[in-house]
Amino acid sequence: MSSYLPLRPALAEFNAEGTLFSSRYGDVYHSSAGALAQAEYVFLRGNGLPQRWRGRPCFTVCETGFGLGMNFLALWRAWRDDPGRCRRLHMVSIEAHPFPREVLASLLAARVPPALATMAQALIQQWPPLLPGLHRLEFDRGNLTLTLAFGDASTMVQRLGVGVDAYFLDGFAPSCNPDMWTPALLRDLARYAVAGASVATWSSAGAVRRGLMEAGFAIRRERGLGGKRHMTVSVLQPSLLRRPPPPSQPGGHHAVIIGGGLAGAGVAQALALRGWRVTVIEAQSTANPGGAATHDGHLAAALTPVMARDDNARARLARAGSLRAQARWGGLDIAAPLRCGTLQLARAVGRVADLAETVAVLRLPADWVRLVDKNEASDLAGMPVARGGLYWAAGMLVQPVPLIQRLLKTPGVTLLPGVAARLQAVNGGWQVLDATGQALVSGGVVVLANGIDVPVVLQASGLLRPLLRLAALHRLAGEITLLPATALGGGPRCIVGGAGYLLPNVEGWCVAGSTYVNNAQVGAVTVAGQEANLDKAAGLLATGRAGLASLQAGHPSGMGRVARCATGAVARCGGVTPCSGRMAGYCLRFARIKLGGACGRLDCRQVVRRARTFGV
Repeated sequence: MSSYLPLRPALAEFNAEGTLFSSRYGDVYHSSAGALAQAEYVFLRGNGLPQRWRGRPCFTVCETGFGLGMNFLALWRAWRDDPGRCRRLHMVSIEAHPFPREVLASLLAARVPPALATMAQALIQQWPPLLPGLHRLEFDRGNLTLTLAFGDASTMVQRLGVGVDAYFLDGFAPSCNPDMWTPALLRDLARYAVAGASVATWSSAGAVRRGLMEAGFAIRRERGLGGKRHMTVSVLQPSLLRRPPPPSQPGGHHAVIIGGGLAGAGVAQALALRGWRVTVIEAQSTANPGGAATHDGHLAAALTPVMARDDNARARLARAGSLRAQARWGGLDIAAPLRCGTLQLARAVGRVADLAETVAVLRLPADWVRLVDKNEASDLAGMPVARGGLYWAAGMLVQPVPLIQRLLKTPGVTLLPGVAARLQAVNGGWQVLDATGQALVSGGVVVLANGIDVPVVLQASGLLRPLLRLAALHRLAGEITLLPATALGGGPRCIVGGAGYLLPNVEGWCVAGSTYVNNAQVGAVTVAGQEANLDKAAGLLATGRAGLASLQAGHPSGMGRVARCATGAVARCGGVTPCSGRMAGYCLRFARIKLGGACGRLDCRQVVRRARTFGV
């Protein structure tokens, strides 16, 4: 049974007075004085803004009930107009029933004053698909961040992980939607409060005031807006502070990243946009001077969501990652990433019905993923494909080398040629040394993004022993094949995936892949690997291998990569009884197998048998 809870979007409904109204809860969206007046009087003034953020490096607001976004727009304008504003402003807003993009655009167009029109349009342009979870939006060169938490408040509040300076409590009335005002939810929200945190709400209901007091806030009533006698404001009691101030970073907010691939370059960009100084250590590229060696020759890759019937962690991570990549990379001045869409074909004709059932269970929005038959799939691909399946409009074609080069040119990022061998703790920070013991750089934070070499560096640094998962990292080959686009009639218009994948034309080549071979040699191009990739590509096409008849295994365009690393399959034995047999001191450990202690209680052969039972 899936744990996925589909969103129920809000509707554009109005009461007899013409005020935006929710028939689901029987309440209006804002005061009769207007949404903007309520935002400025109740939430900004009630939280002492803009005065309280002045002189601060950052300030965080948490809101319950995003609605039309008027509170956000008012907050944005106040921050933008204040010469003494904090450098970074972050708003987190929980919304169980977001409006679809077109509906929100129409409602805002009819309500926002000219001074807010540009900001409202920027919000609409970044408005995410209606998918449960956290959605990060960035404005004003990343200095203003909006995190939308789409879903039930009691669930989403557990996922926030922020330090909050001010709360905007703006759900529907407690009598109409009591779940938004429960003592348990208020306590959960208060867990994120930092010193001096404040709360403002238009509600003065006794249950709300008592709930805030129980959560640790000292409350007072003030004159309300638009005919309301009172509103409630409160401040966290200092004696009940739950979150200590964030620790200062040794090294002056300097992060060192070991590894300049997509992961390292992406982290470097994210930290630099937050004002960090970043040094990326990577072997210098020979093919691309001034860039990192990682991904040299890697022509193209696919970035696409995945779907699972139980909406597991992998599916949720892929969904969030795809959205963030679109937001972060879409505006870069390079030809790709290109949002071209992804066809995920069913593994067999009989599996199309399984996909249809999963789509029906999850009720994902059609603008995110939809089921397509063989004919529509072929139209989308621009070439005959073997089966129907799923179409993800958000699928992206990525060219790793130019993308990495662009990310590493983010102001604040420095690329340092070299190879990190070990880490050494120094003065509360870290020093990175090469194989000769020469110090390369020091920083307060070190991020290891160097793939299979992570355990090597940790082992040399004396840090690997407690990290069993990292100790188990191993190479997993990803040999790919470059097929001439002319041999495929120009290649597919979108990414085509299934048991393997075939990518659109990039510089005259279509990438097909890929192999999964444990502990293969780096750069080892094999005839067997090329043949396997041709078979996978043929399995995606309606013409089968006949459509690739002009291509031979071991084609000179083939290239090998051992770009993946995997963990979790093996871990060093922690038991007191030495292992025997061919496992030689190692045992398989899987999430669904409880070893429970020393190896004497569960020998290696039992573990292997249980692993096979689970289809591993």
